Amino acid sequence: MCPSRDRRGLADADTVGDDPVTVARGLRAAFDCTGTPPAEPTTPSRPVDLDTAAIDAAMGVKGAADGKIYKCTYVRRETVTDGHVILPPGLGSTTSVNFQPLGGGGAVLSGDLVMIAKEVQPVLVALRRGGVELVELHHHSLTDEPRLFFVHYWAVGNAVRLAKAIRRAVDTTNVVPMPGEAG
Repeated sequence: MCPSRDRRGLADADTVGDDPVTVARGLRAAFDCTGTPPAEPTTPSRPVDLDTAAIDAAMGVKGAADGKIYKCTYVRRETVTDGHVILPPGLGSTTSVNFQPLGGGGAVLSGDLVMIAKEVQPVLVALRRGGVELVELHHHSLTDEPRLFFVHYWAVGNAVRLAKAIRRAVDTTNVVPMPGEAG
């Protein structure tokens, strides 16, 4: 049975704390109330039609297939906070590089690159020199520290050439491969 949707039920959510088991039980109860279906079991991805070894070498990170997309992910080296909350690596501070195969070694490249202010111009220059189109420059939060900016980008071409171009931009930022994905 779901609790009533009055303020008393909401107050309980404010007192959950940070015990992972308690949080998980609370989430499960919320999902049960909303009718959210359980996650489908994961199945091993089929290999993508790209030279992933060459992409990994160019990117300096071991990518991962996610359906038909090959992804490489980096996180900021410094501790990132939003207000008084320390954000774990990867939460709101990632550089994500996605390769969608087109066949014949070609790919559509898209992603989101995280930067601090002094990194913005070097990243934009590196992307433009690499033939990568800039989509938008924005930020996600008003209280993050360090102040983070994000650029969305895309390109179409040879996947390995694009990986080398995007790596030049990544190298101008203070990031490391996502834990568990080092190349």
